[in-house]
Amino acid sequence: MSIPASHRPAREWLLLVIALLIVAGVIAPLWQIMGSPESRDELAARWTPERLGRLLLGFEQVLCYVCAVWAILILQSRYREVLRQRRAFGLELLPTEEGARILPEDARPLARKVEQVTAGRPFVLANMIRLGLGKFAISKSATDVAEVVRNQADVELSRLITGMSTVHYLAWAIPAIGFVGTVRGLGGAFGANDPDIAEFTRQAKDQLKIAFDCTLVALVLSLGLMYFVHMVQRAEETLVTDAQQYCQEHLLLRLYDPAAEHAGV
Repeated sequence: MSIPASHRPAREWLLLVIALLIVAGVIAPLWQIMGSPESRDELAARWTPERLGRLLLGFEQVLCYVCAVWAILILQSRYREVLRQRRAFGLELLPTEEGARILPEDARPLARKVEQVTAGRPFVLANMIRLGLGKFAISKSATDVAEVVRNQADVELSRLITGMSTVHYLAWAIPAIGFVGTVRGLGGAFGANDPDIAEFTRQAKDQLKIAFDCTLVALVLSLGLMYFVHMVQRAEETLVTDAQQYCQEHLLLRLYDPAAEHAGV
């Protein structure tokens, strides 16, 4: 069952395409007008396959690739788990008919139905419903059930945030490794002591290239990785929010609270 949205989502990918088209439409004519053929030829001559190999295949760069691939595999696993969790919304865990009510004596049978339908598979939504029904069977209070559902949502969200600790460490480690390469390159540049000034200059330039190459690759990988971290975190937070909304619509608003009914009489 899909959760109805309460607002119009921003079409981020469409806006990205529009932004790329706008920037390309401005930059391309300026490049043709202001960029001389000589400068374009120099750019092509500078980035030879050998230069690209030194840029991309350094020791620190390889370590950055290992961290980035490891983090992406973890994120892919977590995103697949989000997709699996969303299947619970279509399992009919609670009655969704118009006008259906949940009485205190219905709580335990519904909880057993949730266990049977999920077949012991862990679901965020099923866990929130099961705990809410268990509380309703004991207290017979809708207010207590709402508190349990809210607390369980906070627990699930905290668990998801804690589970991202390794990815956050890897996202921090990538620029740190790049900085290590930068320090190594700068140290090599200042440590060159060849008496021949031409050879000294060449060694220093080679070491400085190592320094800046490590920084460039690390920062680019970190920017890309942080985008995927943001996307997966948003998907997980949306999952918990949708589970709360499902419980609000199909559990909390359908509970028959005898104490509230008598208080209103």
